[in-house]
Amino acid sequence: MSWELLGHAGALLMGLSLGIFGGGGSTLTVPILVYLFHQDPVTATGLSLFLVGTTSGVGLFAHHRQGNIDRRSAAVFGAGSLVSVFITRRWLLPALPDPMIHLGPVVVGKGVFILGLFAVMMIASARGMIRRPNGPTAPPSRGPATMKLLLIGLTVGLLTGILGAGGGFLIVPALVLLVGMEMKRAVGTSLFIITANSFIGFLGDREIRLADHAPLLLPFLALAILGILVGSRAARHIHPEKLRPAFGWFLIAMGILIVVRELYTLA
Repeated sequence: MSWELLGHAGALLMGLSLGIFGGGGSTLTVPILVYLFHQDPVTATGLSLFLVGTTSGVGLFAHHRQGNIDRRSAAVFGAGSLVSVFITRRWLLPALPDPMIHLGPVVVGKGVFILGLFAVMMIASARGMIRRPNGPTAPPSRGPATMKLLLIGLTVGLLTGILGAGGGFLIVPALVLLVGMEMKRAVGTSLFIITANSFIGFLGDREIRLADHAPLLLPFLALAILGILVGSRAARHIHPEKLRPAFGWFLIAMGILIVVRELYTLA
């Protein structure tokens, strides 16, 4: 089985993940582009923003028909994240030095640093996916919730710009824990925010030209869209809370794999 065939299977899995969980798109897309399609990490993050944004936008219509979008939370969250992701992608990321770290024989380039940070965030976010709440969480008061959503939106936008991640693996837990939103509405709202974040981040990228990557993007996008349509339909009949622990362990496994591979490369 070729690496490219595995990559296309991963594209389908990415769409399924977005449709069911409302996150995990870039968590899968960036490693697939780097390891299976042999893109450099910086290019992979830019292409990931386009792929995840387009795929999430398609899935958004299915969740909108199901009434799974909280517009107020999406607006507050998006107000912080959209500005943050554009600034990060437009000015902060190009300003990062390459190499990032140079200590004697150890040289850590920008691409390796981004993948390492990506892996750490995956492992950290997996804890919230695996842990089950002891009981229903009461939503906080309207004022604090708004401020927390705005601040978290700024943070997610920063991570979205640097990692090429839509941020769903952080957005969904935040909506559930801070706002008291039920899981299906959190998934739909997350797709709304991911779509906006990803496209704003991509528009802020000055180096990626889609035409140069069309042979890779077209089949990848077609399979990802198929996956999110199937996943959104399946989400009507299953409880994502039951699948979250398994997805959390998957995040940990992939994060560890990235760390081990990059440490081996450095060695």
